[in-house]
Amino acid sequence: MIKKVDHIGIAVKSLDQTLPFYTEELKMPLLGIEVVESEKVKVAFLDAGQTHIELLEPTSPESAIAKYIEKRGEGIHHIALGVNSIQDRLNELREKGIRLIQEEAKVGAGGSKVAFLHPKSASGVLYELCEKKGEESKT
Repeated sequence: MIKKVDHIGIAVKSLDQTLPFYTEELKMPLLGIEVVESEKVKVAFLDAGQTHIELLEPTSPESAIAKYIEKRGEGIHHIALGVNSIQDRLNELREKGIRLIQEEAKVGAGGSKVAFLHPKSASGVLYELCEKKGEESKT
């Protein structure tokens, strides 16, 4: 079961150049910045009320975000859906023939467990399933 839209991921070339628009013009509170070494990104989370905005800056030309920006430019990268029991959700989707990018959840920003569904199974939209740290096994 989907609990909510957890966040919307936006690929950006530079957090330093992009953040002022969100914090000063849109008045979104900055919740924090962290580097996710495994994904080669620097992430800024902003409070957008019932959900968050996740700005993703590549820290390496080999990162998926750098490749995305090179191919498509800056903009919306993914929509993250909050779930409980992420591995159960992945198993259910796989059984229904939904194509997954990751068969198993991995650790993402903020210690959340995350996994992506392939856009070809979702009308071209990249969806991330996201289980917040400490929320596992609540079905």
